[in-house]
Amino acid sequence: MDEIRVLLETQTLFTLFLTIAVGYLVGEINVKGLALGSGAVLFVGLAIGGFAPKAAPPGVLGTMGLLLFLYGVGIQYGAQFFRGLTSSEGLKANAAATLGVLGAGLVAAALVPFAGLAPDESLGIFAGAGTSTATLQAILAAVTSNGAAVGYSVAYPFGVAVPILGIYLLKAVLKPKIEAPAGQVVETAEIALRNAAFHGVTYPELASRIPAGVLVAAVRRDHHNLLPGADFVFADGDVLLATSTDKAALQNAVALLGELQPGRITSHREDLDYIRVFASKPTVVGAAVGDLALPEGCSIVQVRRGDNDLQPRPDLVLEVGDRVGLLAPRDRLKVIRAFFGDSIKGTADLSYISVGIGAAVGLLVGLIPVSIPGVGKLTLGLAAVLLVALYLGKVRRSGPFVWTMPLSANLVLRNFGLTIFLAQVGLASGPKFFATVSTTGASFLLYGALIAAALVLITAVFALFVFRLSFDTAIGVISGATGNPAILAFASRTAGTDRPDVGYAMIFPSMTIFKIVFAQIAIILLGG
Repeated sequence: MDEIRVLLETQTLFTLFLTIAVGYLVGEINVKGLALGSGAVLFVGLAIGGFAPKAAPPGVLGTMGLLLFLYGVGIQYGAQFFRGLTSSEGLKANAAATLGVLGAGLVAAALVPFAGLAPDESLGIFAGAGTSTATLQAILAAVTSNGAAVGYSVAYPFGVAVPILGIYLLKAVLKPKIEAPAGQVVETAEIALRNAAFHGVTYPELASRIPAGVLVAAVRRDHHNLLPGADFVFADGDVLLATSTDKAALQNAVALLGELQPGRITSHREDLDYIRVFASKPTVVGAAVGDLALPEGCSIVQVRRGDNDLQPRPDLVLEVGDRVGLLAPRDRLKVIRAFFGDSIKGTADLSYISVGIGAAVGLLVGLIPVSIPGVGKLTLGLAAVLLVALYLGKVRRSGPFVWTMPLSANLVLRNFGLTIFLAQVGLASGPKFFATVSTTGASFLLYGALIAAALVLITAVFALFVFRLSFDTAIGVISGATGNPAILAFASRTAGTDRPDVGYAMIFPSMTIFKIVFAQIAIILLGG
């Protein structure tokens, strides 16, 4: 056993990746529907770290992993986050999480008089149960003892395990019906124009009078397929190729304009053909469809992103890896490919310049001290990286810098970061965890579980039963309130939708700040 311990402690990279491999193997074990997934990496790390106390790689490696995760989440969900700040759903999500964190903090504060804990120990347990390293750093800056670090190390694993168990139990008890969003698909209809009210009107006028979300992509007249321009005037007998991702709106357009005549346009490709290319060229990525100087004689009729088709609205911003569908003469194919780039590498490519600048700015913002009256100064740390990434994800592009990245690249980046973070934290926390348990017995374990349970229960009650958020959004809110990315990964797998990610992004930054402020105020009030 000594030889194995020496190997683990001298070859830290080997230990790190061994932890990841074993962690994911353990995470795949399914017990009546409960599987830890990537969260198991943390617990395997604790076990290996307890066995080989010097096996942990440098802490900066875990910090980098967390940074990659937070940056990826922010870039992908920036637009949803800012919409959530003003939406009814976003306000409810933040209210539920705030009440949950406040309730858990009050439980931690109550342990000082009722359980005889020192204030720094109790608040350290609070920070660990909320898996908030930034909160721990704020407590350590306010006190001189190491009680907060001890409480944090013991409670941290419960801050991961209790929310995962809570989400599992909530789904088992409530048995919610979670409808996975169907991938959007562009529907088409070829409509013979019979309604006299539209005879003699221009293309812009017709477009303003048909149901919202319906696009007239082409017109067949005198045995030729044409692209309607701003000065095009419709006449009786024209056949319109209408497209929409809203089937009901498309049916309404058919009823309004005339009658279906399928095959009139799509069976004739001598004038216009359907061409699909990848958006990969820097000049088109990050640009709005309405701002593109398209090659003459072509028109965008569809954009496919991930598993969804999107209507090419003028304000739709193209992202790296989008597949753009166009109507154009076949002899324009080479020109169109050159215009868009059409490189399949774009589906997994990203700008390391943009990632480097965005992450660096986030780290700098995290160093800026913020003064709070009666509390003092605090810094946001890595929470600022998420805030900056959320903003950049909303902006999408600034001059030559494209902040967004392909979905496939984003998933790889943040999942890899999450895995590295959990493995490093587990290995580093293992020795202190087992040492603390051996000296304090089960009491600190019980307090950590109690605070984490209060956080989950209060947040869940308000999110699900008071504010009546959907189940998949509510478990995302629980993940953001508790904080650890492993909880979000479990919630996303449980729901099968992206709503947990959106809920997490909507409240994680504000809850990180709230935990820091609460801990610093509590230190003052409790005389720590």
